[in-house]
Amino acid sequence: MINNTGFLTGPDGVVSVDTCATAARTTAYLDTVRSVTGRSVRTLVNTHHHPDHTAGNGLLPDATIVAHEAARTEMIAMGSVHPPGIWQEFDSGAPPFAPPFLTFTEGVTIWAGDTRAQVRHVGGPAHTTNDCVVWVAEQSVLYAGDLLFNGGTPFLLSGSVAGAVEVLERFVAPLGARTIVPGHGPVCGPEVIDAVLGYLRMVLDVAGRAHAAGIGPLEAARETDLGRYAEWTDSERIVGNLHRAMAELGGVPAGGPIDGLSALRDMVTFNGGVPLTCLA
Repeated sequence: MINNTGFLTGPDGVVSVDTCATAARTTAYLDTVRSVTGRSVRTLVNTHHHPDHTAGNGLLPDATIVAHEAARTEMIAMGSVHPPGIWQEFDSGAPPFAPPFLTFTEGVTIWAGDTRAQVRHVGGPAHTTNDCVVWVAEQSVLYAGDLLFNGGTPFLLSGSVAGAVEVLERFVAPLGARTIVPGHGPVCGPEVIDAVLGYLRMVLDVAGRAHAAGIGPLEAARETDLGRYAEWTDSERIVGNLHRAMAELGGVPAGGPIDGLSALRDMVTFNGGVPLTCLA
């Protein structure tokens, strides 16, 4: 769950892209921002509602918190309580809960001095229902949020596998970003898009065959040879991704509600009963 954050700086303050999962990590990040810029964060953009990108929001009480309108709704619905036995235990430091309070539907432009950052909703469900990117066109830098993982297994339980393929092909790739800051993993180039697309297409193929054969997501995952994707971290996410893809094959709308807790429990089962990795 160690996520990537980033910031843009100008004479009137700093724009931060996301916070972190814990008070300690967010504090360390904000200390770094101040040491580099000598300024405080004036505007905070959340790329989506998941707590590894938003839990530290409350440590920025003076910042304007910006996100897609569905990110606010989903963050409030999720709250700050996690189901027991699913994730490895960690000390969050209990930062104050602070959902976005300036929301949009399609996008908004934010300025850090002369640097223009386009915050854009991707148009449909992908990693979640409320994914946004921060596109700094002049520098060809894309903050992709969890649309992209570099070296880690993508996770689509809250969104749509098929939707993510469409978003990466139709929205992300055409931007032509030279530098990509993924939601997790090292900063990289556009090659990460093809890598993630390859994995997602594999999931859709497995889901289609399993759905036709009447096999459940956990059994299908156990029968799947992940090949080169087995080297990626958190490979048990294949189970959650199959839950999502197969639910949509069964008629659930893209990004629609499914039994996420059952999917998470199946992931723990697939993981040998060991709670899911959390490096927060």
